[in-house]
Amino acid sequence: MKTVRLSQADNVVTALQALEVGEEGARELIPRGHKIATADIAKGAPVRKYAQIIGYAAEDIAQGAHVHTHNLEFRNVDTDYEFATNLHPVPPATETDYFMGYRRATGRVGTRNYIAVLTSVNCSATAARLIAEHFTPERLADYPNVDGVVAFVHGTGCAMGGDGTGFELLQRTLWGYARNPNVGGVLMAGLGCEMMQIDWLIEAYGLKPGPLFQTMNIQDIGGLRRTVEWGIEKINAMLPVVNDVKREKCPASELMVALQCGGSDAWSGITANPAVGYACDLLVAQGGTGVLAETPEIYGAEHLLTARAADRAVGDKLIELIKWWEGYTSRNGGSMDNNPSPGNKKGGLTTILEKSLGAAAKGGTTPLTGVYKYAEPVTAKGFTFMDSPGYDPASVTGQIASGCNLVVFTTGRGSAFGSKPSPTLKVATNTEMYNRLIEDMDVNAGRILTEGASVEEVGREIYEAWLRMASGEKSKSEAQGLGDFEFVPWQVGAVM
Repeated sequence: MKTVRLSQADNVVTALQALEVGEEGARELIPRGHKIATADIAKGAPVRKYAQIIGYAAEDIAQGAHVHTHNLEFRNVDTDYEFATNLHPVPPATETDYFMGYRRATGRVGTRNYIAVLTSVNCSATAARLIAEHFTPERLADYPNVDGVVAFVHGTGCAMGGDGTGFELLQRTLWGYARNPNVGGVLMAGLGCEMMQIDWLIEAYGLKPGPLFQTMNIQDIGGLRRTVEWGIEKINAMLPVVNDVKREKCPASELMVALQCGGSDAWSGITANPAVGYACDLLVAQGGTGVLAETPEIYGAEHLLTARAADRAVGDKLIELIKWWEGYTSRNGGSMDNNPSPGNKKGGLTTILEKSLGAAAKGGTTPLTGVYKYAEPVTAKGFTFMDSPGYDPASVTGQIASGCNLVVFTTGRGSAFGSKPSPTLKVATNTEMYNRLIEDMDVNAGRILTEGASVEEVGREIYEAWLRMASGEKSKSEAQGLGDFEFVPWQVGAVM
């Protein structure tokens, strides 16, 4: 078999390998992962994959023709939504799964134990990096329970105008990182005159300075050198306290996993994303939480999620996000079909509708129990959704700020992404890329096509990898040190 059909309702199939003219009825050369028409499709008629519309024929398309950007066009979604009509709760697991985690005073459980140096503004970024860089592996050797001292710096924090949305997003993000269960101690570094005042943040979110939560401003301390020395001194005092924790047996219900994809290809929605969805279902059965994100990348598939919404209120929140994004892109002269990227298209994805249908598969099959703003604390158990852009670092930053203590990231083109303080597990969608980037990929979901493995088999492999990683096993991106530069808060609004 050289092609795969995902539904009998489809009028395209996907080439499992590059096809010559005549193979599988191809009328022209078909690149691997790209679509072939299985019937004549008249101009303006819908093109279907996953039994869903992924676009409309821009011209008459003959049976056997290559279907891609040259003859398939996008149209804005106009859907009659259904709510809570496709609910399939998973029964609770008969046996509880466990991992070895760090139980915090808040009751939440961490999978890592970092000290975070957070910046309120770009102007304190250098100070934060110099402080964190001081704590080399040699200097941390006496603190085996501390995973590291990491600086989370960004390019904003001042001159923030507009409706205040950007200011609120940054506040939630900084607060979310400060309280993420993978963080054992926090040092917040500011300049002093910026818009994002540390005192305001503390007041707004009820943060309490103490031995494990310290703050400083360069202008108050007396310059960069003194600030770095002061910061090093404060973290030296934190280290024994942060180190004085031990991993203990914790139920899988304490895991909150960020469900993420990037560098997608035609196989993402066929192999890796459904496998992650199955892993998410296993986690939900344990009482844990999966957090899907990237609102532009569920566009065209949101009707599948509203049908899974636990109630109308949850579904309405999701539709409100979709409408906000339509207005946001319109105001900025963009289009919801600005995604897929060139790499996505080279991999066989043509429209955002096609990409979204595959991306949504990461959420499995269980009811959608909650919808949240960017970096808003996720409090519901089960499968949830958090608003974010489709830009992977910004999206994962929001998910970690929302409380995720693990990240899973599917990729077809290949991605070198990693994250801190919550580590990332990478899942390859195809075997060819897995072998080529084997030092970066943890799981090969391409086995579903090349070895006949089932989605369920690979999904369980992913789920079990979560438990090991949550207990301290390093993912490949983590072992290579990724995560220090992937803190990217979403910036919205005018810079004044």
